[in-house]
Parts: sequence; C-alpha cells; structure tokens
Amino acid sequence: MLRRCLVANRGEIAVRIIRACRELGIESVAVYSTADKDAMHVRLADRAVQIGPPAAADSYLRVDQLVSAALTTDCDSIHPGYGFLAESTELVKACAEHDLVWIGPSAAVIETMGDKAVAKDTMRNAGLPLVPGSAGRLSGPEEAAIVAEAAGYPVLLKAAAGGGGKGMRLVHGPDEVRDGFLAASTEAEAAFGDAGMYLEKAVINAHHIEIQVMGDGEGGGLILGERECSIQRRHQKLIEESPSPFLAAATLETMKAAGVAALKALKYSGAGTIEFLVGEDQSFYFMEMNTRLQVEHPVTEQVAGYDLVQAQLLVAGGEGVPPWDGETRGHVIEFRINAEDPMHGFRPAPGRIEKFRPPLGPGIRIDTFVEDGATVPPFYDSMIAKLIVTAPTREAALNRAARALDEFVIEGIPTTIPLLREIVDEPTFRAGRYTTTYIDEVGPSLATLGEA
Repeated sequence: MLRRCLVANRGEIAVRIIRACRELGIESVAVYSTADKDAMHVRLADRAVQIGPPAAADSYLRVDQLVSAALTTDCDSIHPGYGFLAESTELVKACAEHDLVWIGPSAAVIETMGDKAVAKDTMRNAGLPLVPGSAGRLSGPEEAAIVAEAAGYPVLLKAAAGGGGKGMRLVHGPDEVRDGFLAASTEAEAAFGDAGMYLEKAVINAHHIEIQVMGDGEGGGLILGERECSIQRRHQKLIEESPSPFLAAATLETMKAAGVAALKALKYSGAGTIEFLVGEDQSFYFMEMNTRLQVEHPVTEQVAGYDLVQAQLLVAGGEGVPPWDGETRGHVIEFRINAEDPMHGFRPAPGRIEKFRPPLGPGIRIDTFVEDGATVPPFYDSMIAKLIVTAPTREAALNRAARALDEFVIEGIPTTIPLLREIVDEPTFRAGRYTTTYIDEVGPSLATLGEA
C-alpha cells in the first residue's frame, strides 16, 4: 500500500486526488506555483511544496522540481492527474530512477499510445477497427494528397503527437490539402514540439464515444462502460454522459470487446480511456487511447458506482484492481464549467470570484477548486468546476441538470453556465440526436456563440 503521494497537479483534479488519498489513509503532498499559493488543493493536502513561478513551464511542467519535491517530503509515489505531465515518459523514467511509484501505465505504453500513428498500428494489430487513412506519419503534403484521394474526401489532417483539437484541419478537396497540411503541422510544432502529421477519412455525422478501462498490468482488468462525448466546441468537450443515447447495445458490446483486446495487447496498468469515432450506421473506429485519468471520469464513477482514483492508487500500490459488480445504474451527465465568456468568442475570463454558490440536492456532485473570494489565475486551463448530475433516466437527469444550472451562482467572472443551460433545453439535445457537429449546426443562438 502506498504511504505518501505527491500530487503533481493543480485545480479540481488535485483536490480530487487528495480526497481519494485521505479516504485510503495515504498522506498527500501538494505542489503549487506562486499563483496558487492560496489554492484549495494547497490547503487540503497534508503538506505543500512551492515549485516555481506562475508559468506552467517554470513550475508544473518541471520534472526536476516535481521529483525534488517528492524526495524532500519522503513521498513514495507521484500521481500526475490529467494534463501537464500526466503522459510524460520523462517523468515516468525519473520516478523509476528515484524509486518512486508512478501512478499510471509504463513509459513504454505511454510512448506507444502517445504517438497517434504508432498507436494506430498497435491497435490495428490487436484487431481494433481503424478509420481509413495513412498507415503512419506523412512525409509531406504530396503524400497527404495521395492518401486523401485513396481514403475519399473529406479528410482530417491530425497531429501525430498531442490532441485537444490542436494541429487538426478538415480538408474538403484536393485544392485544400497543401495549405491545410502546412497550417496544421506548424500549429502542431508550436503546441507539441512535433510537426508530424497523419491523415484519416472524416466520418460524417459522427459520435465521439469512449470506453473506460482499468488494467491490472498483466493483460486483464475491467471495462467500465462508455461515455458519450459528442458535445464539443472546436474539438473541446463541453458535456459528457452515460449511457450514450445513441449507441446500440450490440455496438457497445463489440466496443467493450475491443477494450479487452487493447488491455491484453498493452498489458495496461491503471486507468485509461479508449476513444472511438462512431458513424451514424453504428460502425466504429479507434481514434486514440489516453493513458491517464480523464476530465470526465466522474461520469463513469457515478454510473458504475466505482471510484477510479482510489482504484488507480490501489493498483499502483500493488493491491490489484478493486472488484466491480459489472452493473451500471441510472443516467449521468457532466457539464464543464469554464471561466470563459461565450458571448465574446469564449474569451478566457480569469479574475476574482466574488460569490460561488453551487447547487445542492439529490443526485448533484460538484468537483471544483474554487470558492468565495478565490482567484482564477490567467496562466492555466479555464475549467473551474464540473457539475455531475445523476438520475434514474435521461429525462430525469436533464430536468435535474436544468434545475442545478439555474441554481448555480458564480459572480465576478463570466462562465459557460448560460450556454450549458441553453443546451439542456434545446430540442435536438433533449432528444439525444446530437453529433460532434452539434454546436455548429443546431441553430443561430448556439452556432454563432463563440464566433463573435
């Protein structure tokens, strides 16, 4: 069993991990930049270590500072959360060099799945279906044009390293390939330090559905169901739910079998997410695997009744994968609350929160790191809270979400709450007939939001 864990992150995920540690009797050590000296995670942890100035590159992204903080506080493990260095092989290897337990899969697995082209080759060999496209990295726009012609337009140019919509371009025809390739590769180089690109056919009217896994490191583990993540703005998720209102039961079972094959092929350890693109005909294709905890992990926790963060800690500590009865119950929807101004191009809106009044009542979970008087710094991701609602049916969950969003009060900065509240009542979303193009296509009040 682990004894003392360094939480190498900030914000709501640091708070989430610290609480999981506390419930398991594991001491926690927080790290913080000078911008976060008064943050909630610093206060909740058993100990806290300052690791640098506000810029993430000088603090939360410093492997040497994180390892030093762990060693000086006598930690035996490091939990990376998500984002920052959660998929950094450099940090994994540094942990091994200093006898620190890394709470996550091996460096080899992270490296394999971190390169999208290599990941696709690996999953193809494991029997997972892939979207037609390039077999690996493209040598340049000329090869991209040849592959695109074979796959059939429209196609997506994607960064071989990274994600989150960066280094991605939709190409409708051959006259757009060269400019799209150069623009996407330049963006990928700036975002990830890697200009490598690959190409795949664009699946029309697609759904973004992911499978949550918990591996035992020996090829086995649990498949904990699906999350529908198709409500996105510029490839950034806004709302996630489970079960999917679109996915057929037979399709889900086949996707779960693909998850089993992936666990076996990788001998995966800990929490991971396999992401699929699903066509309107229920055909599905492997996109990528995130070798870490997801932002939307509470959706699975609520619908499955399974604590994923505690399971991560137990697996890493040699305790094995905690059992699960295999049952999912009810319907769960998560809403990401961001400090952004939807009426002005989703402009980031850091600042001081004058009042924070989250909703209460049955079936309401709030994951956050803010409170009255908290300052949202301008240096990091804009997400400040997650509202997760649970109810017996999807309709009941939507009604509960409407009530909760109406009650949610955040004063001092703009947030995405008004946009999320509008989506809840929008007929297409209510009916569960949305796809990844929902925000662009549903209508003028939502489609133009963020384009001002």
